[in-house]
Amino acid sequence: MTTLDLRGLVPAPVTPFKRDETLDFDAIRRLGSWLAGVDGVKGLVVLGHAGEGTFLTQDEQAAVISAFREAVEDRLPIIAGITGEGTAVAADEAKRAVAAGAAAGLVYPSHGWLRFGFQKGAPQDRYRQIHEESGLPLILFQYPDVTKATYDLDTQLEIAAQPGVFATKNGVRNMRRWDTEIPVLRRENPDLQILTCHDEYLLHTMFDVDGALVGYGGLAPEPLVELIAAGKAKDYAAARAIHDRLLPVTRNVYHRGSHMEGTVALKEGLVARGILEHATVRPPLLPLAEGAGAEIAAALQSAGLTSVAAYA
Repeated sequence: MTTLDLRGLVPAPVTPFKRDETLDFDAIRRLGSWLAGVDGVKGLVVLGHAGEGTFLTQDEQAAVISAFREAVEDRLPIIAGITGEGTAVAADEAKRAVAAGAAAGLVYPSHGWLRFGFQKGAPQDRYRQIHEESGLPLILFQYPDVTKATYDLDTQLEIAAQPGVFATKNGVRNMRRWDTEIPVLRRENPDLQILTCHDEYLLHTMFDVDGALVGYGGLAPEPLVELIAAGKAKDYAAARAIHDRLLPVTRNVYHRGSHMEGTVALKEGLVARGILEHATVRPPLLPLAEGAGAEIAAALQSAGLTSVAAYA
């Protein structure tokens, strides 16, 4: 298995749409090319929550993978969100991702588990079958503690030790669990790349990780690369300063009624940065309230994140 090096920033970009909600390939090219040109970005994860991946048809999912791969011109690996409900369905999705050019897969839990929980051993079997059938290197996705799809420590350890699993995206959003489980994952699997996905409060987790796999990286990659570097250097003062500079943006993008609104806010932010022309999303997502775009633009301006003119 070829292991990707994701020790740095791994943005999970939005999927741009035209106003009629069809895929906007010109905007994908702008977005992908810009992110690939930021020093410290190590890969792109497409078709995730920020990318509205479950709102796309199978053909559209493949087209998005291919379009982002063309946009980065092989400078970065493209990692596909694997979101299918059933294990066999997810394995087929992974095979389509390989055919479209994906270099790895971020495996989501079967979504029925969010409400009902999972049987012991089922997550391990999901990763095993997806890897065996597709050959994709896989990233373990740890869901928030408030869901029934979050994995206990033993389950995480067993998945991390399986062939094909090379990294974990941890979004447990319970700092007690983070502080006790991450050291064990690190000790038992020293080669496992540990990536935080705590977009809305990165500071606490930044000192324990190899990198960050975040939707936020698709809007503000430059300061997040700096934040990762400060965390690795154990420079709290520098990390805190970056965190505080970004806080108005963080609040406007992620401190909303629903975390899913962050996707809409990311698109509004990309309008302000000159990458997107508008913030069209697909239902069930809805536009933000009137004035939100101006508020997000002002927050970006205050953080020194202005228009990316070269890609406008």
